[in-house]
Order: sequence, then structure tokens, then C-alpha cells
Amino acid sequence: MTVTASDTALRAPSAGRRAKVPRGALQGERRRLYLPMLLPALIAYLVFFVLPSLFGVVLSFAEWSGLGTELSWVGFSNYVSMAGSELFRASFVQTLILTLVVGLALFLIAGASMIVLRTARGSAFIRAAVFLPFMISPIAVGLAVSFLFNPDGLINTVLGALGLSELRQPWLAPELIFNVIMAGVVWSAAGFYVVLVMSAVDGIPPSYYEVARIEGASELQQFRYVTLPLTRDMLAIAASLWAIAGIKTFEIVIAFVGTAGTPPPEARTLAVEQYLRVTGGREGGLAQLGEAAAIGIVMTVITAVLIVLSRRIQRRERLELA
Repeated sequence: MTVTASDTALRAPSAGRRAKVPRGALQGERRRLYLPMLLPALIAYLVFFVLPSLFGVVLSFAEWSGLGTELSWVGFSNYVSMAGSELFRASFVQTLILTLVVGLALFLIAGASMIVLRTARGSAFIRAAVFLPFMISPIAVGLAVSFLFNPDGLINTVLGALGLSELRQPWLAPELIFNVIMAGVVWSAAGFYVVLVMSAVDGIPPSYYEVARIEGASELQQFRYVTLPLTRDMLAIAASLWAIAGIKTFEIVIAFVGTAGTPPPEARTLAVEQYLRVTGGREGGLAQLGEAAAIGIVMTVITAVLIVLSRRIQRRERLELA
């Protein structure tokens, strides 16, 4: 049997037509290409994050004071003990208050900046200036704020010099210290969220605002109908970042005390309470790593809940710029 040229032409793919590659073969090639590149990162993530996290979950059901001591299983006793601890309940409530109140203040400041800085002269300089406190160590911020609000510090001194001595307060007293801490957190963190949301505002085409002005929209109406809808995704990201940062507030509280001792119960957050149980800084002097791990689990759950809630509040139909 002979094969003619016409038969060969029929069997050969026509010019300009690419031979189809089976889908399974293409996916296999991609896996062979991606896996060697991803494997080192996956191993590092597994070893340095996943396994320690799982160990923390297991440790929350045990009683352990560290290396050299015996680990014993106690079930849910750590969680029951936390629920009955007045110190834990106080730190839990204070952490929620700090996260919600400071978060509200931060986003009010960010919202005001979205209205003012969009058209203000020297907005780049203003952004850099308000971002500067975020670059300073929280320890330094805590020390600076504690010196300012010291009974003989700058705040009371200025109030006395202005003839407003009746406004002088023992700012670092137990009933006021947490309010001072929250003020310090707002001052140090506001710049980051201002810069974050303004990066989204900068991506909105100026023509949108021109159309709004032609239609007679005020600055507030432009913010409501143009700026806010088109920056909703960035606001959701900022809310998630703050939920994580707020729950983990630690350094600025420690800085208020310095070397004087442990923070008073009125100033403690969950992170501080966890630290005291890890270091044995509580009554008894022994580290309680099981209780500290249980607090870490509670912090993780709270953070996840706040992130989900913020995403649901911000969830709308996605808007795309034409």
C-alpha cells in the first residue's frame, strides 16, 4: 500500500492551525513547573507557622511551665480558669474597647483626610508628616506619651501656665490610664491608615469629581457618592489590618510601666495578660504556658470574628472603573 502526497496533506494539520494540547497534560506541565518553586516556601510555612500554631492549640489543653517541667493534660480547665479570672475578663473587655473605639477614631480621621487631602495643597507633605509617628517604635511612643501625661509632665504644666489648673488631672491614675493609652495608639497609628486609604483615593479618575461638581455635588456628597464607593475595598482591607493590630496591642502598654513593674489591671490587654502568664509575671511566679496558649486561641478567634464582620459590613457589589 502506497501513501500518496494527497493522503499526507489530509493527515497533516493545516497551515496556521496549532495542534491541541490535552488539558491534563498542560496542567501536569504547570505542576511540574510550579511545585519545585513553591516547595521551599511551603516547607518553611509548614515548619515555622503551621506546626507551631498546631502545638499552641494542643498546649491550650495542657498545663506546662516550660522546658524541664512535666506537661500534663487538663482538658478545658485553662479555658474554664480564664472565664473565672477577673484579670482575664478585664483584659478581654479592655481589648475589645480599644479595638472598637480606637478603630472608630482611626477611620473618622481617615474619612476626614479623604475629603480634605484630596484637594489640599501640600497633601504629599501632610501625608508624610502624619505617617511619621507610625515609623516610631511603639515603645518610644508609649514612653513619650507617659512623660507627657505624667502628673508633673508637659500636659499639666501647660494647663497650669494657661490658668486652667482645674483641668489638671492625674492622667496615669488607674481610672484614666487606659484612655491615655488609647490616645497614644490613635496618634501613632492614624498616619498609616490615612496613607493607606489615600492611595485608593489617588486611583479615582479626576473626571468623576468633575462630573459630580458639574451636577452641583458638595464636597460631602462627592465623598458619599464617588470617593466612598470606589474605596470600599481598601477600607475593608484597612479594617482587617486594624482588627489584627488592635487585638495584639502590647508594646505601648508595657512602655507605660517601663521597669516599674507589671501593668495595672486597668491598663492590660489580652496580649499583655498573655505575656505575663508566659513570663511568670503574675502572682505565683511560674510560667503558665497552657493558659497563655488558651489566651492566644481566644485572640485568634476574636480577630477572625472581627475580620469577618468588617468584610460583611463592607461587602457590596464590586465597582470597576471603566
